[in-house]
Amino acid sequence: MTQSSKIKVLIIDDSAVIRQTLTEIIESDPRLSVIGTASDPFIAAKKMQVEAPDVITLDIEMPRMDGLTFLRKIMSQHPLPVVIISSLSEKGSETALRALEYGATEVITKPAVHNKLFYEESKIAICDAIRAAALARLPSRRQLAAPRPAPAVTPKLSADVILPKGTLSSSMIKTTELVVSVGASTGGTEALREFLEAMPVDCPGIVIVQHMPEMFTKSFANRLDQLCRIHVKEAEDGDTILRGRALIAPGNKHMLVKRSGARYFVEVKDGPLVNRHRPSVDVLFRSTARYAGANAIGIIMTGMGDDGAKGLLEMREAGARTAAQDERTCVVYGMPKEAVKLGAAQHILPLQRLAGFACGHAH
Repeated sequence: MTQSSKIKVLIIDDSAVIRQTLTEIIESDPRLSVIGTASDPFIAAKKMQVEAPDVITLDIEMPRMDGLTFLRKIMSQHPLPVVIISSLSEKGSETALRALEYGATEVITKPAVHNKLFYEESKIAICDAIRAAALARLPSRRQLAAPRPAPAVTPKLSADVILPKGTLSSSMIKTTELVVSVGASTGGTEALREFLEAMPVDCPGIVIVQHMPEMFTKSFANRLDQLCRIHVKEAEDGDTILRGRALIAPGNKHMLVKRSGARYFVEVKDGPLVNRHRPSVDVLFRSTARYAGANAIGIIMTGMGDDGAKGLLEMREAGARTAAQDERTCVVYGMPKEAVKLGAAQHILPLQRLAGFACGHAH
């Protein structure tokens, strides 16, 4: 790949160690190129005048000007894809969620160099987030960015490592309760907000996987709980799936739908990355197919990659009603596109109509 065809990245962080670590991580991906680093937004602004990056990685807490203020200036003057790379703190996660509302495409946890497994998983998450950001449809852009080269094939685990493929649970007692399973990634935080804000108080129970680091999912769920008529919470192991409630998978944990008699509940568990993610949409969808069958509705939303496509097909084959968000309303038309290609989605709908679909209204 030529240097000119690579995605150009500018790193903004006040820590020299983090700048060096991020440079090494980003340069390890042959599709990405670091064109500069900056210790604060003022230095970054000068570098951007010399060479415009395709994507910016941005720390939230910095001297002279905080990341949120800089992000708002960028988005109002010269919108660019921005990936927030933040520390795992409760305060940091609240601020990072505001950054997503201001137009950042993704939030990623700062890499920990002392933990080899976490570092390797951070490399995957950071490089994937930057490539997704380069493709993202920004609020002021009418067209998607030019297609990027297809990612190199990296071995990735399927949902088999968490839940082996099998038939419908044979111990099913008849129930009329529905389970709505939803998967989303890049652009999903705002899409889910719109989706859940439209939900009536008596909507079917909802389970959600949004690709997001730990700590951030709790703040995200709490924020949605304040905005929506329904109750929204970060899922805990054993939580019952109830009408008028949405459970969001905790970051860094897989979430599965399970059943005991007529009661649906969630299992939250550790495990390897599936389709490069933890939590994985495929894991959620496969378990929904297994334990809810035709009592389920599956929805796949905006995001890069193919996590959830095979799982949605399994849900459809088990008798569930399925839908994919349409290209026009997606920030990144990746996961829904892959589901459509597999024939997993019975319906392709704009974001504004997905809530009605989930509630069983005419689509």
